[in-house]
Amino acid sequence: MSRTTIKKCLLLFVVLMTAAALTRADDAGIVVDYNVMVPMRDGVRLSTDIHRPAGDGRYPVILVRDPYHNGAEQTWVEAGQRWVRRGYVFVHQNVRGRVDSEGAFYPYSSEAADGYDAQQWAAAQSWSNGKVGTQGLSYLASTQWLSAHLRAPALATMVPTMTPFNYYQDVAYPGGALSLGSRLGWAALMGSRTNQEPQRDWQPVLRHLPLQTMDTALGVSLPHWRDWIAHPTYDSYWQQFDVAARVGEIDVPAFNIGGWYDVFLRGTLSSYTHMRKQARSEHARAHQKLLIGPWRHTPQPATALGELDFGPDAVPDLEGLHARWFDHWLKGNEDGFIDEPPVRIFVMGENRWRSEQEWPLARTQYTKYYFHSGGKANGPGGDGVLEARKPTSRQPTDDYVYDPMNPVPTLGGNLMFKPTPAGPYDQAKLGERDDILVFTSAPLSRDLEVTGPVTVTLYAASSARDTDFTAKLVDVHPDGKAYNLADGIIRARYRESFETPTLLSPGRIYEYTIDLWATSNVFKRGHRVRVDISSSNFPRFDRNPNTGGEFGMETRMQMATQTIHHSREYPSHITLPVIPR
Repeated sequence: MSRTTIKKCLLLFVVLMTAAALTRADDAGIVVDYNVMVPMRDGVRLSTDIHRPAGDGRYPVILVRDPYHNGAEQTWVEAGQRWVRRGYVFVHQNVRGRVDSEGAFYPYSSEAADGYDAQQWAAAQSWSNGKVGTQGLSYLASTQWLSAHLRAPALATMVPTMTPFNYYQDVAYPGGALSLGSRLGWAALMGSRTNQEPQRDWQPVLRHLPLQTMDTALGVSLPHWRDWIAHPTYDSYWQQFDVAARVGEIDVPAFNIGGWYDVFLRGTLSSYTHMRKQARSEHARAHQKLLIGPWRHTPQPATALGELDFGPDAVPDLEGLHARWFDHWLKGNEDGFIDEPPVRIFVMGENRWRSEQEWPLARTQYTKYYFHSGGKANGPGGDGVLEARKPTSRQPTDDYVYDPMNPVPTLGGNLMFKPTPAGPYDQAKLGERDDILVFTSAPLSRDLEVTGPVTVTLYAASSARDTDFTAKLVDVHPDGKAYNLADGIIRARYRESFETPTLLSPGRIYEYTIDLWATSNVFKRGHRVRVDISSSNFPRFDRNPNTGGEFGMETRMQMATQTIHHSREYPSHITLPVIPR
């Protein structure tokens, strides 16, 4: 046999073995077609894995569009097997420019058109009955919402989990401040075609200035990071990704799932409320569901989070709930799930699930709790008091110095940054810092349920042209441990508008509204309600340098003296959504 003939035989063997590897059928009658290159409208092909029943037949399709994994991981293979056994075809697709898909990746930019094309392609295949449902968490949820306004005829329903909705406020700039930890960590993760996470010393990276070149501290080039920094206002860059602005064009039932300590909690709640009120049709408005548990940003929630354990019921059968939802919309099954109350929330403190008819709850009593002190509310040992009684006279102000070189460290909360874990943590670990004002209620004589959106109204002056104010809602237990429930921030230059920033006049008193998003917690009898006020929460948010300079380009930092007012004229307070019991 000649050398040329041998080479041809070896080449044929490799081709045959590769083909055998790309299409496999197991003993259970499941066929898997790996790395099918599906063309998009511009000719770019996306790598797609298809798990389907062997033999002829048409089935509803579950579609996942993923930037992180190529679909051959055990988790996705097992998911495909479970869905096929339930009578579905399971399709896993890499988004454009990631892993084995062609094209270039730029966050969010191609997901509308590619999502539409993928949905229509799946519906047109010989193994499909023409109905497609989508699912997935985080960016896998973004791929669903970003394409929904195009209304692909094949798209019958969605299950987006832990998702943004307004990408300016939910993702990049909550309250106008940069969501530093989560955005930098994610930007670095998405800096190559594959899901690479090298070991890094994050502390010097997070303190690198200017922010615009922070990717150089990582040793990589991240064009999307630099674009985010170049667009600190809600401008056309962010408007193109704002699902909330297009909700009137969306006409699909959706099962929205989130967590009280998820970095995208605001987006999950917003997607549900916007769709209930403004979706294209009454059919879509009437068929939205919402499920919120005591979870961080994760595909595998657990009963324990941070320093608390929420009990054995904290994690329901999420896959079973997915199946019931899809069985209704894709198979026409009627098991009563669709008729159950649309909202199901986990009430922390009591640690139990409860069904509701709406969000926020119609019976909410929005109650103001006012800040009081003798002018020494600094730290948990200060004289700050939280009461329902409104100030009736002039009170001393509370002052502190915010030093961006020594910011208040992040301790728990709604995070997505591995070096800074999410969830509830005892805030005593922050110590007796003078740059945190603490206002605490008397021990409660009876249980107090707080379920719904939380805001702080703050009257404050600063010595700086720009600065930040933060607020945190805390549950103080009888043993003195103080666990965070919700927090928020407002960048002073955005106090009036996220589109048009205006700097401060130093020393002038301004009113600030700080959005703490939402929570559901029962402050038990004997517990105390506490609010912490400061000017930093780092690295959850970037440090405001207090200079009023161009955002992202500043390398200089200065201290700011902050003055918090709480008087009859300037009644600083927190508004709690109290639920009658």
